[in-house]
Amino acid sequence: MSAISHEFDLSQATMQPPAKPALRAVPNVEEIAARWEAVHEAAAAVGKLAQLGRESLTSEVASLPFRAAEKGGWHYEMVARGIDDLAAVMQSGLRALLSLTAGGQDTTAAALTLWREFHIARAAILKLVPAE
Repeated sequence: MSAISHEFDLSQATMQPPAKPALRAVPNVEEIAARWEAVHEAAAAVGKLAQLGRESLTSEVASLPFRAAEKGGWHYEMVARGIDDLAAVMQSGLRALLSLTAGGQDTTAAALTLWREFHIARAAILKLVPAE
């Protein structure tokens, strides 16, 4: 058995700790609440395309931005990033669904898949700052 040879000598290499991401200085509850609401508006549109009714939000879901801002630090940062990531997924998914709908195609199955993915991702974000 022969080892793969390469020109890099890592025997004297020093591992550096990962760079710490810059935290947002002050939690902005209005900003994160607006993004959280927008994600749920997109989910309502997807739910309509999936032939489901509009979901009514529980107090646990609705109060997430306030709990995250109150907790602050990495909890707030992770919730903010999670919402940003979920918004990106919902935006691109909804665009694709609307494009198919405009072409006259049935999007029920695809919309239901995106609806389920939304709920899985939202549940993960909610676990970052659980309601008491």
